[in-house]
Amino acid sequence: MKINNITFVEAINSALQISMEIDNKVICYGLGATDPKGIFGTTIGLEEKFGNERVFDTPTSENAMTGIGIGAAIAGYKTIMTHQRLDFFLLAMDQLVNGAAKMHYMFDGQLTVPITIRLIIGRGWGQGPTHSQNLQSWFAHIPGLKVVMPSTPSDAKGLLLSSIFDPDPVLFLEHRWLHNSIGEVRDGDYRIPLGKANLITKGNDLTIVSMSYMTVEALIAQKYLEKIGIAIDIIDLRSVKPIDFSCIINSLRVTGKILVLDTGVSTCSIASEIISQIAINHSNLLDRPPSRITMPDVPEPTSYGLTKDFYPRANQIVERVCEMLRIEGSKLIDEMPVISPHDVPGDWFKGPF
Repeated sequence: MKINNITFVEAINSALQISMEIDNKVICYGLGATDPKGIFGTTIGLEEKFGNERVFDTPTSENAMTGIGIGAAIAGYKTIMTHQRLDFFLLAMDQLVNGAAKMHYMFDGQLTVPITIRLIIGRGWGQGPTHSQNLQSWFAHIPGLKVVMPSTPSDAKGLLLSSIFDPDPVLFLEHRWLHNSIGEVRDGDYRIPLGKANLITKGNDLTIVSMSYMTVEALIAQKYLEKIGIAIDIIDLRSVKPIDFSCIINSLRVTGKILVLDTGVSTCSIASEIISQIAINHSNLLDRPPSRITMPDVPEPTSYGLTKDFYPRANQIVERVCEMLRIEGSKLIDEMPVISPHDVPGDWFKGPF
């Protein structure tokens, strides 16, 4: 088995190619799918390899094109539809909620809708309130939908392949800040089950549950917490609908403390759902009140100045963990580097977003 070090973008591209090689009824389309940049590089080379009947650009008609994808999925195709921003897809919510999500149930299981909708999320660089929303809890609220949020290149490939070949509609959310991340990815067709979380690090002191880009911040925080002898479980959800509660509960039995990190806002968040389920069904496992770190319940700002303290970062995770463990952590927080500029994923970033 060959292992390659590739980017998140290359892993997505690999999954798309493999799915289209396996099944000639897989089609891939979206605004920019065939342009030179190929939706941040994820669809580059697909049209040349599979032809313009299976890989094609679309008009700016999100609602109509989603309806076409749902119809194709019902007719036996495996549809992959991509939007360069989650925000743009909101024009097609009726097709998703009243159409794709309900067909299997309304037709007594006789219909399936194998459509995968790739939605790119992200933040920074002046994206503002209409180009950087994280609405995974909104989608997760709808019965009949699955919602996936990978955080590594390996997971991106394995989860996307599982999503494409899943009989149900799947929302596949890619955080823009992860696109240039590099990791070990297996060659060929491998699939990670939807709804199966990943226990990344193990420790006895506290459980951190995270998703998407917040897993990166959790791992940064964990390295600093190790310096003062704090060992934590980091659970990367990978899927936020369904949620792997068994993995969370098994960790909580050991640590007795939980901090949930969410890329969305606080109210009615995935973090809220996890904490409520634990409080209702497993409060006996807690020796501290559960906690969460989310974005504030206000629209995301555009200006460089306003975004400076808006998004949660690793230093806030370290501070919260120390508070929960009732230890002094200010010296450790002071040692953490100041990220500058604060609104891009790294010094490698040159745009576009």
